[in-house]
Amino acid sequence: MRSQFSCAMTAIAAALLGAGHASANSVDLTMYYPVSVGGALTEVVDNLVEEFESEHPDINVEAIYAGNYDDTRVRAMSAMEAGDTPQLSVLFSIDLYELIEQNAIVAFDDLIETEEEQAWLESFYPGLMENGQLDGKTYGIPFQRSTIVLFWNKDAFEAAGLDPETPPENWEEMAEMAATVREASNGEQWGVMVPSTGYPYWMFQAFAFQNGHRLMSDDGTEVYFDEPAAVEALEYWVSLATEHNAMPDGTIEWGTLRQNFIEQSTAMMWHTTGNLTAVRNEANFDFGVAMLPMKTQRGSPTGGGNFYIFEDASEEEQRAAMTFIRWMTAPERAAAWSIETGYMGVSPAAYDTDALQRYVAEFAPAAVARDQLEHGTAELSTYQGGRVRRALDNAVQAALTGQMSPAEALSQAQREADAALRRYAR
Repeated sequence: MRSQFSCAMTAIAAALLGAGHASANSVDLTMYYPVSVGGALTEVVDNLVEEFESEHPDINVEAIYAGNYDDTRVRAMSAMEAGDTPQLSVLFSIDLYELIEQNAIVAFDDLIETEEEQAWLESFYPGLMENGQLDGKTYGIPFQRSTIVLFWNKDAFEAAGLDPETPPENWEEMAEMAATVREASNGEQWGVMVPSTGYPYWMFQAFAFQNGHRLMSDDGTEVYFDEPAAVEALEYWVSLATEHNAMPDGTIEWGTLRQNFIEQSTAMMWHTTGNLTAVRNEANFDFGVAMLPMKTQRGSPTGGGNFYIFEDASEEEQRAAMTFIRWMTAPERAAAWSIETGYMGVSPAAYDTDALQRYVAEFAPAAVARDQLEHGTAELSTYQGGRVRRALDNAVQAALTGQMSPAEALSQAQREADAALRRYAR
């Protein structure tokens, strides 16, 4: 009879041989990943990758953290041009048209092989799929996704004589409450801050949609920046500073706004739900999170990043990338990701998990972005997206800094966008 020691050594040798065999035949994947908002996202992603690799020893994933979304797209496209294309990446959901135009990505529909995979493809919130689909095919799978939400400081509301449990429901209330906070603090605290660097177009799109206006066509070939409802939306944004003295003049930095809120420089802020966990961990005051206030309707554009698989990857690499993306978006992982970061669970099944149900019961703000999807719209996405968004960004900032009136600024943005999109007219 073989000794226990002998059996153990044989098992170890077999395991080592198996590990060597798996390593020799493993698939290596490179993934560019954006880190542009709060929270230790690199650590969270690294831990997920490590867990995946432990369960899938035949697939290695290298995550390359490449700055904000624009930086990440540029690095991924530069790598592709240099013949070193990544197999998958998390890029802006609104990069879809540019990626398709460059023949950079493959439709997930073309990779699906089983009914189980098809069910997975259909499992996500429809509102999060809008920016990842074109002509009936899905090119982007939602992962790092968000909506804009309103954060408010309950202590500041109470100090100003406002009901700390009641955030503004509409534009008029937000202006009035913000002005009240500013006055009650003797000018020491601003009432509201809406960021106008980083992603000015995103915030403006929210204002416009709340005024019943959609900024672009479904096919990405037209924009409607200078319509009366859009002009009225930008006029309101400007008026928070010029008329109500509730918001600072000029531009407000995206990257430092969360810290401004935590330091109580402002009683309210509009920001991505991706900051939720960081605010919860860092704020030393009671705060709330609510859907954005409305004018004629509630609403926020969705935002954030999707998984994409690159066309130049081999079939084996594409299958391995699919395995990784399915694992990352499984309900349990999506729930854990949402809890760790504040980003949304990307499927109804994620919110049905015990973990996320418990978390939402304990911390109600975790459900606000999900509930706001009912009032959501696709983020501004067109052909020549960089040029079009830059034109709108410049218009928003020109109006907020007083260089142009909202009507003049949006008229100029419309002309620039029309010029960029002329060759795409259908």
